[in-house]
Amino acid sequence: MVRGLGRHCGSTALAYAMHSHPVAVNVFKHRHGDAKATATLRKLAAGELVVAGTGANDWLDSSGEAERVEGGYRVHAHKRFVSGVAGADIFVSSVRFATSDGVDVLHFSTPIGADGVTVVGSWDALGMRGTGSHEVLLEGLFIPDDAIVARRPAGVWHPMWNVILPTALPLITAAYVGMAESAVELAIAAARHRQAELAPIVGEMVTALTTARSVYADMLRDNANHTFEPGLALADQTLVRKVIATDAIRQTVELAAELVGGPGFMRGHAMERIVRDVRAMHYHPLPARRQRVFSGRIALGLDPVADA
Repeated sequence: MVRGLGRHCGSTALAYAMHSHPVAVNVFKHRHGDAKATATLRKLAAGELVVAGTGANDWLDSSGEAERVEGGYRVHAHKRFVSGVAGADIFVSSVRFATSDGVDVLHFSTPIGADGVTVVGSWDALGMRGTGSHEVLLEGLFIPDDAIVARRPAGVWHPMWNVILPTALPLITAAYVGMAESAVELAIAAARHRQAELAPIVGEMVTALTTARSVYADMLRDNANHTFEPGLALADQTLVRKVIATDAIRQTVELAAELVGGPGFMRGHAMERIVRDVRAMHYHPLPARRQRVFSGRIALGLDPVADA
């Protein structure tokens, strides 16, 4: 579904993917016997609730501060890149909590309409403009103990990412594969009147698209409809494939834009929007240079993010 949406509107596809991946994590947990995840899925379905979150933007360290109060935590934070938040019902995020031993990260969910939650309509970006990825201010938000879904040390690798990455990245990648496929259709239609002279560029373009499709198919295979066995090796391979897909999709779209020519440079042309939108793929975890450090450390037998 996400891939199909991406063929028509990248922003819609990405916003749906960002809603879907926290839901899909609960599907994974449900299939592994987690009763709390099952209850969450039933609640989301019954209420037709839309989820928005900070996702990997907080990564391992998170941001903001939580203080312990009776029955839960009081949270202060400024969260950015919250895709789809304008139409969401539930906000999922994380926050830093200082302890006597260091800093923990608390993962939580809260209704968008809760006291202390403010959506700031600040989204003004190069691409993915329709996602409404606004900022969210948390000012004295109370998070009860039973709304804390995970707790982990800040700044270190945690096994929860071994579930999140193979779940989230195929969904996110699907949006961009769909956009690349749409760009190729536009390019081939534009090139038909000069078939022979443009054949080499078309061939390069479809080769790049095939690379993107292939690594995306690998992601889907490894996810195995949310029945995969989580582990660091799979998380690493998912990050590698995301970077390969990013490069291939960007190459596909750049070549497609070259084939479409001047009309695709004009506002209102579908190619102009696709060229802008696909650039957002770089920012999903992990950007290429950070992924290469991560994967290189694993290959050398080191901790992926810090010296053991």
